[in-house]
Amino acid sequence: MSKSSMPKSVTSKTAQSVASDLNPPNIDLACENICKQFAGFTAVDNVSFTIPQGSFFSILGPSGCGKTTLLRMLAGFEHPSSGDIVIKGQSMLGVQPNKRPVNMVFQHLALFPTMNIEQNIGYGLRRLGVAKPEIVQRVAAVLARVGLAGSGNKEVGQLSGGQRQRIALARCLVLNPTLLLLDEPLGALDLKLREHMKIELKQLQKEFGTTFVYITHDQSEALVMSDQIAVMNQGKFEQVGTPHQLYYQPRTAFVAGFVGDSNRWQGVVDSSSDQYLSIKTSDGLSIKGAPQNAAILSSGEAVELFVRPEAINVSREPQAAVSDNQFKCIVDTILFDGAKSQIIAIEEQSGGKITVILPQTADFYDLKKSDDLYLQWTAGQALCFSVDNLAIESADETHSVSEG
Repeated sequence: MSKSSMPKSVTSKTAQSVASDLNPPNIDLACENICKQFAGFTAVDNVSFTIPQGSFFSILGPSGCGKTTLLRMLAGFEHPSSGDIVIKGQSMLGVQPNKRPVNMVFQHLALFPTMNIEQNIGYGLRRLGVAKPEIVQRVAAVLARVGLAGSGNKEVGQLSGGQRQRIALARCLVLNPTLLLLDEPLGALDLKLREHMKIELKQLQKEFGTTFVYITHDQSEALVMSDQIAVMNQGKFEQVGTPHQLYYQPRTAFVAGFVGDSNRWQGVVDSSSDQYLSIKTSDGLSIKGAPQNAAILSSGEAVELFVRPEAINVSREPQAAVSDNQFKCIVDTILFDGAKSQIIAIEEQSGGKITVILPQTADFYDLKKSDDLYLQWTAGQALCFSVDNLAIESADETHSVSEG
């Protein structure tokens, strides 16, 4: 009998014996066919994955996709409707949260304001009955490892936002958990501190070697920090892979649009060849693109098309080199944001919109509205996904820059 077909009355001991047979020793977490239903609504739908020991694993998805529900099941705050959760070869079915080798960092950290730093970090050890000399030693050691040696007597209110983050991590890591669950812990920080903490979290995870399971809707956080990312949508995992794989080899239109920024068009296949598809977008652009997942697309089929702004070559003069896609455009809008600045350009013949990165060179220093631009990209950089029963809408509704 497979775990997914086990009756709910299966004993914990039986589940653990099955789990041990299926879970290799270097796997810290294995989830098999996890489902969670609430009054007819399926929040998590038949999700299976494994996480190797010492990994930084992120679950990335929009609000309401089921990622926090999944995290709560790993922590033991919710129980799966079906499926199994296995940590270090042991099934967690029926195991209470305080009995699991798991700790959790929440978005608002939940530090105790009436305790100093040393007392906050040592709280879990005191609850476990660890002797006081050992608590003092372990707290001092973990404070040193998070870069806050000698801060034990400080009050929570004396700490900066970044220091509070490190204390919240230290309070969990001092317990040596198998898994550390992090529920959007950077969400309450300002932008500068959030960018800094992304690097620091990654460094701390490598330093401690603890397996991190990180929940976020912010694709930048996931891309920067993770070894592996699961992209979640409507209760299911759309794709699991490295940041590089998700960015350059998305398997679905949702992943292509959610991870990173993309020009996104709806259209139909005009013609096809062995090398590429010719797509007519609903706002009039004719684009050559590459079908994904070895899909065979015929003339008249509806597709979604994605091109990264940074994949487009931008010039103020016509280029001698011939490319699959070449357009003469005029500048419609310049969205200035330093190194992240973008140009929204209008293709002369069709009026279709194309968003590109503003090159940070002297040639574009004086670029202004209505200036000419010449854009090029290859068919392989235009990713095409089949869309069933796609209604072709107006130009304003069908072209956008998707932002993860």
